[in-house]
Amino acid sequence: MKKTILVTGAAGFIGSHLAEHLLRRGDRVVGLDNLNTAYDPARKRANLAGVQAAAHQLHQWEFVQGDIRDAALLDRLFDENAFDAVAHLAAMTGIGVSIEDPQLYFEVNLLGTLNLLNAAKQHLVGNFVFASTSSVYGGGSAIPFVETEPCDRPLAPYPASKRAAEMLGFSYHHLYGLNCTVVRFFSVYGPRNRPDSLACQVADGICRQKKVRLFRKGQMHRDWIFIDDLVRGIATATDRPLGYEIINLGRGEPVLVADFVGLLEKHSCARAHLIEALLPDMDVPCAFANIEKARCLLEFQPAVSVEEGVERFWQWYAGQNLRV
Repeated sequence: MKKTILVTGAAGFIGSHLAEHLLRRGDRVVGLDNLNTAYDPARKRANLAGVQAAAHQLHQWEFVQGDIRDAALLDRLFDENAFDAVAHLAAMTGIGVSIEDPQLYFEVNLLGTLNLLNAAKQHLVGNFVFASTSSVYGGGSAIPFVETEPCDRPLAPYPASKRAAEMLGFSYHHLYGLNCTVVRFFSVYGPRNRPDSLACQVADGICRQKKVRLFRKGQMHRDWIFIDDLVRGIATATDRPLGYEIINLGRGEPVLVADFVGLLEKHSCARAHLIEALLPDMDVPCAFANIEKARCLLEFQPAVSVEEGVERFWQWYAGQNLRV
């Protein structure tokens, strides 16, 4: 059965891929994004052009430029569209940057989410999927990370804001019966990656002979998940009202950052220019997802290996940046 789905953050890296995926399977999608200047809005408009191309019919896709902090705008959107589900990806992201402006992070990530939860509750939306982050696990969690961890020691305002929004989702499930699934993203990469992502920074360094900081010489483990696998997991979550659940979306296979960089060097046939740096206090040496719950509830099975994913990322990057 085809659905009408609201995707917030639809012009971003993950949001644009999710919107495309939903359109290609036949859903009607309304995308909401404020096109802020966290990075070049031209990149976001290019993402939206890709989404538009995936729409089979004109009425299948609608883009609205707006902010999730605007409760009146949200009320109008929910009035005009009988949303079957909300995929809430809009957020201020970045652990380090959140230290510089924690108020903005809480205004967007917590109060913006509160506005959406209110609208979903008032308009009887069947399913609310909230994008969270593996950084909520902090530094004291057992490896691999399991959803039952308390996650009550966030290391920076960004994960603190996301964890607070996760708990707010439970409150709305408890009080109003709203189905709310929290999906915690691990290290997502692929075409359209944000320019501040490690993959883009290393690729830029290779292409432009720029030096790139690498914490602990890359001797840290990250759970890299390719964008195509991630959006399949999110899309399935929008289809399955589960009450209230928190679900990890990673590959379930930790890989050294140094090895990830090595794959970029292999596919680019060039060396990265790396500078060793100390691991910041708000970061952790290992992120590793237990994905058994995702396998059980979402039939989630990542298909793209890190080797293949890095090659596909590099092909996209080279096509965007190495044109003669």
